[in-house]
Amino acid sequence: MNTAATPETVLGPRALNRATLARQHLLGRSRMPALDMVEHLVGMQAQEPENPYVALWSRIEGSQPAELSGLIEAHRASRGGLMRGTLHLVSERDMLAFQPLMRPVLARVLHTQSPFGRRLTGLDVDELMTVGRVWLEDLPRTRAELVPLLAERWPDHDASSLAYALTYLLPLVQVTPRGLWHRSGRAAFTTVEAWHGRAPDAEPDVDTFVFRYLAAFGPASASDIRIWSGLTGVGAVVDRLRHRLVTVRDETGRELFDLTDAPRPDPDTRAPVRFLPEYDNVLLGFADRSRFGTDPRVAPLFAEQRIGLGAILVDGTVRGTWRVRRDRSTARMTIRMLDPLAPSDATAVDEEGAALLDVLADDLPGRELSRTTFDG
Repeated sequence: MNTAATPETVLGPRALNRATLARQHLLGRSRMPALDMVEHLVGMQAQEPENPYVALWSRIEGSQPAELSGLIEAHRASRGGLMRGTLHLVSERDMLAFQPLMRPVLARVLHTQSPFGRRLTGLDVDELMTVGRVWLEDLPRTRAELVPLLAERWPDHDASSLAYALTYLLPLVQVTPRGLWHRSGRAAFTTVEAWHGRAPDAEPDVDTFVFRYLAAFGPASASDIRIWSGLTGVGAVVDRLRHRLVTVRDETGRELFDLTDAPRPDPDTRAPVRFLPEYDNVLLGFADRSRFGTDPRVAPLFAEQRIGLGAILVDGTVRGTWRVRRDRSTARMTIRMLDPLAPSDATAVDEEGAALLDVLADDLPGRELSRTTFDG
């Protein structure tokens, strides 16, 4: 059921939760092809190469890792620095479209959120980018492999900072085999143009970018869009698009924007158990994340500094974490819930975890799963 919205509509946390879960295909798995889902989600955070495979498995019926891996190997999808200055997996089309939009974001991250930008004083940055582009298009290289070349060319500057500057300021992708299913490889970079055979789009299209965010994450505020993307000036963009959007409010009175035909299920719709990878954008894509629960113990799950912990949604809210560790023969999944579960929910968590473990350990003979609570 789609709940109509008027300018006076107030949506509580559960209504916002169900709306976002529906658009994220977390209320029911889709049969959408992997590439279509990657585009629908407006990219997937991918610092950990395995994470997009888990995210798709939770959203696509019968998802097979080989499908996404094949797309990456064929250069139809790639991983590069985009939203918030972090590594994302996007389609080839979106890499070409998003990279010019995100160029100011990446530059700002370098100069204001890292120590590296402050070490470029006195450097001809245009020359650095021209030389770096030649090196990276000649041969994909890691930051570590760039350092001796940079040290020789610019001996009076910190070569590590120059290497980081190149990876923030040039339009780059990480090359395979890194990012392929059950494959490892150096975190080596080349340019978007060298990898995809085309330069990024000349004219950024921020309007379409905002509409696509709302289609996958809405209803949302201008601040939500800003936090997810890293873009500045989002408020002015939303104001300009206001006549094409629906306006609602949350229970605190915050103004939220939405597409006119976006799904807003009944808040009483039951949400199934879902396992999300660490850094899933559905949890990071909002300034106000209360639609996924208000338990203060959940806050660390939203931090990008957490390592190796995925989130477990039970009836749409974050109720626990999961982690998988592997050795040569066995994959072990450890589940920790915030509180004891009702028997039916506990069964659903164990079944969903075991199904995911089968996928993650499809190259190993052994699997082990354990579930505890944070208090026990």
